[in-house]
Amino acid sequence: MATAEQGAENDADEAPGPTDEGRTPSGRHGLSGEPGPSGQRTPSGQPGSSGRRTPSEQPGSSARRGLSEQPGSSARRGLSEQPGSSARRAPSDPRGPSERRGLLADASLSAVLAGLITVVVSCSGPLLVVLAAAAAGHLTDEQTASWVWAACVGSGVTCAVLSWWARIPVITAFSTPGAAVLVGSLGDYSYPEAVGAFLVSGLLMALVGLTGIFGKVMRRVPPGIVAAMLAGVLFSFGVGLFSALDGAPVAVLVSLATYLAVKQRSPRYAVAWALLAAVLVTAVVPGIDASSVDIGLTLPVLTAPEFTGSALVGLAVPLAVVTMASQNAPGLAVLAACGYRPDDRVLITATGLASTALAPLGGHAVNLAAITAAISTGEEAHRDPRRRYVAGVACGVFYLLAGVCGAALVGLFTALPSELIAVVAGVALLATFSTSLAQAVADEQGRDAAVVTFLTTASGVTLGGVGSACWGLVLGLVTHLALTARRRRGGRREPEKSA
Repeated sequence: MATAEQGAENDADEAPGPTDEGRTPSGRHGLSGEPGPSGQRTPSGQPGSSGRRTPSEQPGSSARRGLSEQPGSSARRGLSEQPGSSARRAPSDPRGPSERRGLLADASLSAVLAGLITVVVSCSGPLLVVLAAAAAGHLTDEQTASWVWAACVGSGVTCAVLSWWARIPVITAFSTPGAAVLVGSLGDYSYPEAVGAFLVSGLLMALVGLTGIFGKVMRRVPPGIVAAMLAGVLFSFGVGLFSALDGAPVAVLVSLATYLAVKQRSPRYAVAWALLAAVLVTAVVPGIDASSVDIGLTLPVLTAPEFTGSALVGLAVPLAVVTMASQNAPGLAVLAACGYRPDDRVLITATGLASTALAPLGGHAVNLAAITAAISTGEEAHRDPRRRYVAGVACGVFYLLAGVCGAALVGLFTALPSELIAVVAGVALLATFSTSLAQAVADEQGRDAAVVTFLTTASGVTLGGVGSACWGLVLGLVTHLALTARRRRGGRREPEKSA
């Protein structure tokens, strides 16, 4: 955590500077900047001029700085800076090209709290789906605790490592749609057969990531459709905040009032104060039963996999397809909506390999998060997008702590009132929802497609085991292509009539 002196320096650094198109970031935080007049990438904050040295000419500018002057070096690119797209353009980094800040220098209380809230939300509702799948498969208490351990540890390691490496907030999680599929089918197979299916599913996802096809398809989706999908995903959480008025009106009103009051003076800490207010109000309400919380360390249970054709077809393939469509696709879309341009090959391959490694311990799938990722990728985590990666690292650390205490975690979230989780999630996602909704309808020509995407995603429909987020992207893209083709045909007819 940064000291008081560092905090003052951090606050000074977070002020966004002018976004010149000829600037590139420093270190590995980078925007994929546009080349300067001479064709060379110029240092961050320096307009392109021939009298200045480019990053590649600076002595000691090693590959660890991750400067994007090398063609095709997208692996460590952070935020994309598209000319004329101010909604997705990030503030330029005021630091010089030879200065590389460390994790502690970039750390902030708001980013750490964003990581904590991400884990709290991820381990509340989604964890209950995992427990339901474990009950459907007739798993023992030790096997269930091992499953929770593998899911949390896998998410924690990938969160922390990928966020630190790429310098962007890469939020991963265990596959909730995948667990939902297992609720209805896990009971038809033995546990070793299920473990074998988990392992094959992870390998399939890693292979898809290596090809890069999945990321290429996602990058062709228009930004308005991506923003509309994110707004549709977050819609239920915004509604859930006010639906909780029935069960916990005091907690909702106090938390919302605290958020709005603090946001006027210090937006970075508005969510933190709102969380504290909700917890304090809930703590004084009787009825919380903590007797089911079992304090102690969770030890994973190793299970040898068995490979059968029926389990591969009935579990492995559906699990891989649902996870890629309902989690990884929206996960990449969330990063894109927040202005980031990650290397999809690295992210999907890494999560697929993590799923494979943790399968013998019960982990069913690790993937890019969508809903919870919005908590750590928005401005509430930090005003400077290049310092939000700290939220991803913090999220990974809290995931690891949750995994080590998996049994206690199960009891804790069983004891907490559901209204508290709804309040915390709703308040934390308010700003991201409003920003996404504004971006979705900003382009008048693409507004119809964005509305179709938003409504489909917000409906929560599930077809063929694939969730509404994926169907929202598909129907929105179909609408966009249909309207674009009609406008093109209309444009061709006008010159013919005038002739």
